[in-house]
Amino acid sequence: MLVDSHCHIHDQDTYEYVVSRVQGKYKPNPNDYTPEKLLARAHENGIEKLICIGTSHEDSIKACEFAARHENVFWSYGIHPDEAGSNWQMEGFLPEELPVAIGEIGLDYRNGTTNKEAQFKLLEQMLQLATDHNLPCIFHIREAFDDFFAVLRNFPGLKRAVVHSFSDSSDNLEKCLNEGFYIGVNGLSTFADIPIPPLERALLETDSPFLAPVPHRGEVDEPAFVKNVANFLAIHYQTTFEDVAKITTDNAERLFDI
Repeated sequence: MLVDSHCHIHDQDTYEYVVSRVQGKYKPNPNDYTPEKLLARAHENGIEKLICIGTSHEDSIKACEFAARHENVFWSYGIHPDEAGSNWQMEGFLPEELPVAIGEIGLDYRNGTTNKEAQFKLLEQMLQLATDHNLPCIFHIREAFDDFFAVLRNFPGLKRAVVHSFSDSSDNLEKCLNEGFYIGVNGLSTFADIPIPPLERALLETDSPFLAPVPHRGEVDEPAFVKNVANFLAIHYQTTFEDVAKITTDNAERLFDI
């Protein structure tokens, strides 16, 4: 059994956008990328559990509603740092089943740092939300680790988290591991020169529809491709696919209580 710990298959608008952008020999058919078909292909490829990740208040509601209709599909409530400054309110929208995590949340400086204060405020609100509801976090950190660790120091009790799609330095990887965090490994690791976490601290993810792994570069990513990330880790660690599947699944089930 495999777990895709970070996907966006509930967000059909984003899938349609990515499908429309794919060029060349693949020429994807938009009708093949509905949430239901993506989920069916995931199950056919041994991915039995998925977490649909919220990136705004509205998107988190979509993730919640999609998860509610499907067994072994879970959801997170998150406001992406790109949404810093937007209005959001989780209170009043608390379904019977809480999300399995707060995320994706964090800091992202890829477009500059003109809204740092808004990102700081949003991250602190999200961390407080996770603390109040005793939920783990799913972090999105891009070119901002120094500030991230500075904010994190205000929440010393928060140790249950995954840093999703890690693509930074070995030093920052070590700092994340020292915090007790898991590290999300996706298709990026199969084609980019980035540090790989110890297997006992790794979670498999796709971030689909983005970051399709080798041998699917140039295609639209989907949860079915988690098995390719697992294969990559098995080769990297000179172990078996079955070991990677068991260890990473245990990690995901432990962190998210799924």
